[in-house]
Amino acid sequence: MTKKKGNGMKINWSHLALGVVATVVGASCNPTKYLTEDEKLYNKGHVVIHAEDSIPNDRKEAFETYLEEMLRPKPNKKILGVRFKLGLYNMAGGPDSSSGVINRWLRRQGEEPVLLSDVNREYNENLLRNRMENFGFFNAYVTSDTTIDGKMAEVIYNAHPGKIYRIANVDFEVDSTTQLGKDIASTKSESLLKVKSNYNLDVILNERDRIDNELKNKGYYYFSPDHLLVEVDSTGGDHEVDMYVTVKPETPGKAKEPQKIGNIFIYPNYRQTSEGFRTTRPRANQLFDDQYYIIDPQNTYRKRVLANHVFFNKGDTYTRWEHNRTISHLVNLNAFKFVKNTFVDNPDSANTMDVYYHLTPMQRKSIRFEVIGKTASVYNGTEANVHWTLRNAFKGFETFTLSVFGGYETQTGGSVNLNSAYIRYGAEAGIVWPRLLSPYKWAPSRRYIPKTYAKVGYEFLNRRNAYTLNSLTLNYGYNWKENDQKQHDLALAEIIYVQPRNITDEYRAQMDTIPTLRHIVDPQFSFGPNYNYTFTNSMEADRKHTFYVKTGLNTSGNVLGLIQGANYDEGAKEIFGTPYAQFIKAEADFRHYMKLSSKSQLASRVMIGMSHSYGNSRSLPYLKQYFSGGPNGLRAYRARAVGPGSAYPENLGEDNFFADQTGDFKLELNTEYRAPIAGMLHWAAFIDAGNIWLQRRDENKPGGTLSKDFYKELAVGAGLGLRLDLDFLIVRTDFAIPVRVPYRNPGDRWVFKYIDFSDREWRRENLVFNLAIGYPF
Repeated sequence: MTKKKGNGMKINWSHLALGVVATVVGASCNPTKYLTEDEKLYNKGHVVIHAEDSIPNDRKEAFETYLEEMLRPKPNKKILGVRFKLGLYNMAGGPDSSSGVINRWLRRQGEEPVLLSDVNREYNENLLRNRMENFGFFNAYVTSDTTIDGKMAEVIYNAHPGKIYRIANVDFEVDSTTQLGKDIASTKSESLLKVKSNYNLDVILNERDRIDNELKNKGYYYFSPDHLLVEVDSTGGDHEVDMYVTVKPETPGKAKEPQKIGNIFIYPNYRQTSEGFRTTRPRANQLFDDQYYIIDPQNTYRKRVLANHVFFNKGDTYTRWEHNRTISHLVNLNAFKFVKNTFVDNPDSANTMDVYYHLTPMQRKSIRFEVIGKTASVYNGTEANVHWTLRNAFKGFETFTLSVFGGYETQTGGSVNLNSAYIRYGAEAGIVWPRLLSPYKWAPSRRYIPKTYAKVGYEFLNRRNAYTLNSLTLNYGYNWKENDQKQHDLALAEIIYVQPRNITDEYRAQMDTIPTLRHIVDPQFSFGPNYNYTFTNSMEADRKHTFYVKTGLNTSGNVLGLIQGANYDEGAKEIFGTPYAQFIKAEADFRHYMKLSSKSQLASRVMIGMSHSYGNSRSLPYLKQYFSGGPNGLRAYRARAVGPGSAYPENLGEDNFFADQTGDFKLELNTEYRAPIAGMLHWAAFIDAGNIWLQRRDENKPGGTLSKDFYKELAVGAGLGLRLDLDFLIVRTDFAIPVRVPYRNPGDRWVFKYIDFSDREWRRENLVFNLAIGYPF
């Protein structure tokens, strides 16, 4: 038989993948396939609390869920209700130990069935009883029962907590004649043990940690929470307990004495050996400022700068505060790979410790290469970045960076030329000093390292059939943290210069039709200070409500415009042959996160942007204008495709350009419900609303000016999304549709009646897919 050339067997990979998934799901749907007659698959354990009036109903369900998490073993894992791993195990032949590469691989990826016989009910009963006692239910008891349905089994645990015990009295029984006793007694007013509060073992442990932390800040380096004893007496009756805080009699004498700081040794070029950390006795000439022995023979670092980040001084009383602050500073200098801190008893002075810092440097020079893929609804592209870093550039822990980048993006679908095809490349150089370079003595906080930064960047953008732009940016300023929640960024000077070149005849023809396109290629020159303030308490995981707030103020050309008497109507003033922008711009981003349960939350955001252009400008420069839409905003609309106001988007047809919609004001409202599905897979439902507006009337964009009826011009979209939480990053997909379109007639802006998922044309025009990394807010 003759085989025809090119007539090989074709494999439909999508059908093959569906077949594999169907096979696994089929195997998962029969999870008891390989169980013997007397074996039962353990489906789940369920806790029912019989609390009468001892636990409020609104807390009972959460307590039951908490106790169920304690039960062992865990049933076979489910994904979307399917025991996927058990299905893989069954596909491999279950308990059949026959060899085979595929079977062995499936068995490794799978999971053996968890049987009812694996459940130790007595162990779980004791565990649940112990947990309830830790919460103050001293008379708790637990019974259990098993329910069987065919080959499936569940265990029900009936928890009877009884009445909770509360704190009647708290006494600090310490020796008031000793310094330790006085120091412990002085902390009583801050005690976590409150009269009338529920007994709670976790609170007792936290109270010991609190006292220990207070003592650590008074010099008791060798003291430990284990040296404290909280005795509980429940014999008083009426379900109350008396508590007595004491120091254990076996506490070592050294732990009862505050420690002083002796010699301070710093090894900034330390290399750890197989024998561990070793030290060499420094020479007298290595003593700096009569305080620090800095062993740096090569003078790699300026001693004054290094010493500024060590907060102990010889003769000081030890405090955990200064201990942790020093470690934090040394780590955040971005120069050391490892920071090892040890305390050694001084051989010559009692209750005195010598301090050693062994600092292992990072590689001074490093290079990183990145390739980034970009995708959106109708265009795709890629970008490459090379980052070169020089640490300790001038021996004062300065970090110098040089980045070179290049990218390409092109349209891959859709009926409109989005003018998105471009070639982009450029470079940025920057340096960060771990201190404030200022003629004034200014120290906003010694807890965190303030930074001074300077950056200069150049970018060349070639939109092949339209224009090229040359951009130059310069930045100089400070950023610093006030505390864990508050951060400031003050750019004393931000200069942006954009010069267009090579505007094509085709683009000029479109500019005559749509003046907005002319604004994109106007020369842009803005300069002035700007300031950003950020507040967040979202790191406090125990809070039900957390917030993130970022506000900013940006100005340009205000002083110079005032000096020159700039007036746009009389002709714009220029610097270096280019008109400069004159404006004040303020914006705020408010976010609220509300925990609905231990696994779900409601996230909301309000973004407000305002500006006022005057003197030398009629509107914000293009790079400073607001826009809406896109994967992090109004997800039912393409980026820069909404507004301004009720103006109709300037969609000029398949072979023409699409003018970006930008404005001088912005309002955006978002809310999103987030919850897990199974494992790493999460889902979300969201609603977005917003728009942009112009400061001044534009006859080419009727309805685009901000007015008192702005709320009637909000665009609204809604949708659903999936998130893959990989811990180190979140991959996000969103499907959204517009439900309110601001450029339609005022009585016809809600478009629910036009929604038709079965219509292919409607889906193509309205269903927007977004793929992104990270949450939108």
